[in-house]
Amino acid sequence: MSSTFHRPQQVCVLGSTGSIGTSTLDVIARHPDRYRVFALSAMSRVDELAAQCLQHQPRFAVLPDAKLAAQLRATLREAGSRTEVLDGMAALSEVAAHPEVDAVMAAIVGAAGLPPAMAAARAGKRLLLANKEAIVLGGALFMHTVEQGGATLLPVDSEHSAIFQCLPEDRSTWSQRIDHIVLTASGGPFRQRDPASLADVTPEQACAHPNWVMGRKISVDSATMMNKALEVIEARWLFNLKPEQIKVLIHPQSIVHSMVVCRDHSVLAQLGTPDMRVPIAYALAFPERVESGAGLLDLLKTPSLAFEEADADRFPGLHLSWQALRAAEGSTAVLNAANEEAVAAFLDRQLRFDHICRINRDALEAVMPQAGEVDSVDGLLALDARARRHARQRIAALAAAV
Repeated sequence: MSSTFHRPQQVCVLGSTGSIGTSTLDVIARHPDRYRVFALSAMSRVDELAAQCLQHQPRFAVLPDAKLAAQLRATLREAGSRTEVLDGMAALSEVAAHPEVDAVMAAIVGAAGLPPAMAAARAGKRLLLANKEAIVLGGALFMHTVEQGGATLLPVDSEHSAIFQCLPEDRSTWSQRIDHIVLTASGGPFRQRDPASLADVTPEQACAHPNWVMGRKISVDSATMMNKALEVIEARWLFNLKPEQIKVLIHPQSIVHSMVVCRDHSVLAQLGTPDMRVPIAYALAFPERVESGAGLLDLLKTPSLAFEEADADRFPGLHLSWQALRAAEGSTAVLNAANEEAVAAFLDRQLRFDHICRINRDALEAVMPQAGEVDSVDGLLALDARARRHARQRIAALAAAV
């Protein structure tokens, strides 16, 4: 297949040591004629980032912490690497918006991914969005920045990629075609477990996803179904849908990644093995398709496909998404911030698993967005900080009551 590009695309991978980042580098390595790694970033995994730098030889590597950056700098210097090591959060935005960068994989976990994603959008990059929190937090401001900057926004979450693959390239026709969409969810490790028994769930149990290999935070989100709640919010912005046009079904096999129900009631679905390299390869090469490294879906060996209702009693966290979307603008940022704090506390064994949803619901009802907070990144980050403070106070109160 001939390439659309006359030179290899320069790719900036933000969050390169996470599961999405490593999968992205795997796809890139399969196509050395099409892609080059321009910059890599990590939060704290210095040894892994050093190994990636030595293998892919990026021009830049970024770590937010200056001490960790100095450690990486010394390691690479000793190995004879020419990669320049930068430090600080601002450096993430600098490499994402660098004039020589063609594509940015936004795979930083959490609200920290918003500023560099916004920088890439303002600079008109091909923005591969795996950091759903950026759009959940940024909302209308994020989408406006994408439009004003002339960026190409391509979803990487398997569900949103599936919806995107079922729609025509001409986005102006989407509203005329879509009746509603159906996001599928595996149900996580506790799909059939009695909700009353979840108080004793450990971080290890919550992170043992039955189908996907993911980081700890997103694994816990999958177990609580908050991951799907964030995806509902993301879908609202990506596809310009009303909240009632977004449905969720439990699909334990993770074969049907999502569906579009058209105005004529035709149902379009994207199927595949549960391998994130498929949506990553699709976003990198769009509108072309390239080999991803994922295994072929063998329909003769595929188990029977089942679908179940995502009921509110078993998955209360999921239904907070529609509540947030119908509340004041900025409420989705409150929900995201509270969830990040609650999940971190659970992983630190400071909060019970079944209390995560309680923290999220309480923040959504107690923290009201103020005038002007949704109009700028600084305002959104201030709202995010307020929601986090409230969540931490509630977490501490619950811990003290034990």
